[in-house]
Amino acid sequence: METYFERLTNELLKKNTNLSYAQARTWIELLWEEFETTRAKAGRNYRGKEQTEQIVRNMIANYGDKLHEFIATNPKYKHLLNNDDYLKH
Repeated sequence: METYFERLTNELLKKNTNLSYAQARTWIELLWEEFETTRAKAGRNYRGKEQTEQIVRNMIANYGDKLHEFIATNPKYKHLLNNDDYLKH
């Protein structure tokens, strides 16, 4: 899992310079978990880490540059992602 998360975190950091490494990593873990949880709740078969990686990669491509704006409209994740202690990359 570490390899997947590291690769996706670096992709997100290239797409969004407003995020720190820790924030980007948190986003990747949240997106990964959300996709797998939603798929399981829908009763769909697990298709492996490669499929989840591709879905998260698509989310990065489509929304990665705007993820830092999401916090303003969804306070549910604010405590995880809006921490001024994070160092920018």
